[in-house]
Amino acid sequence: MKPFTTTFIVKEKDIDTLNHVNNISYLKWVQEISGNHWFNITTQNIQERYYWVVLRHEIDYYHPTFLDEKITAVTWIGETEGVKSDRFVHFYCKDQLVSRAKTTWCLIDKLSKKPIKITDEILEILEPYKM
Repeated sequence: MKPFTTTFIVKEKDIDTLNHVNNISYLKWVQEISGNHWFNITTQNIQERYYWVVLRHEIDYYHPTFLDEKITAVTWIGETEGVKSDRFVHFYCKDQLVSRAKTTWCLIDKLSKKPIKITDEILEILEPYKM
């Protein structure tokens, strides 16, 4: 398995009234790393034909994070079948797991705007990132 990794620095806009990172920021980061991964591993041709929509997010929070901290996000692909694919994202701060998410995505055909079975071409691209 080849995880995809990126980092975020906690900004003022990520902080909530409790002075730690707001839950919505983690959700935003899940979407950012997922999109960045997709665009990094796929061709322009694939990107022009398909896009993903979220069917479900599950997020667990373990430890608070604060302004100016560096968050490392690691993502990989889980079960992928039919029109759906699960993606996992773990967030670390100072080598400690602070949050984790599982998102179920649905592949959409850009022309019809309807769900489409994940093609063999896409399955092959995702395979190195599956766990």
